[in-house]
Amino acid sequence: MPPKPKITRDMVIDAAFEVARKTGVENINARTVSKKLNCSTQPVMYHFATIEELKKAVYKKTGDYHTEYLMNIPETQEDIMLGIGVNYIRFAVEEPYLFRFLFQSGFAVENSLLEMINSEELIPVISAMQEEMDMNIEQTKEVFITLAMFVHGYASIIANNSLEYDEKLIEKHLERVGTGAILAIQEEIK
Repeated sequence: MPPKPKITRDMVIDAAFEVARKTGVENINARTVSKKLNCSTQPVMYHFATIEELKKAVYKKTGDYHTEYLMNIPETQEDIMLGIGVNYIRFAVEEPYLFRFLFQSGFAVENSLLEMINSEELIPVISAMQEEMDMNIEQTKEVFITLAMFVHGYASIIANNSLEYDEKLIEKHLERVGTGAILAIQEEIK
């Protein structure tokens, strides 16, 4: 019986995640990951036939991390939609390499916002918004799309160092967009 590998698949993914987090996805390779693990490149290539496979696994981990980050809303935050929107933008500020990896690298499985809105990863976000707004799921998704376009644009500009992060101003803008989206849906229902 061969000895059990000391470096696990999850250890390789975690190390590659840290490489992406600190220096960007383009720096994930067998050498950088093995250096992080303090081992040869052999364990990395043992668990992943290609670096592309490893990047896809890291993308999944990054998506899970992002969802958890979004949903980490302080109990003092009364407006869940505002909290999620601010967290999305804050993620771009605090984790610019991961933000770019998730949304600007071409690794997304979904090809459009409409595909993304029906993804499993968004269920916690949509559910929290639906409960807060007291709307049906389709109306909630319409509000989400409006907010997502605005929030993503704001976050992208910040992640690419083209705008200063001002949380109070961002909150004011998000409140306006959220209110406008909700009012527009309510008008359509009448």
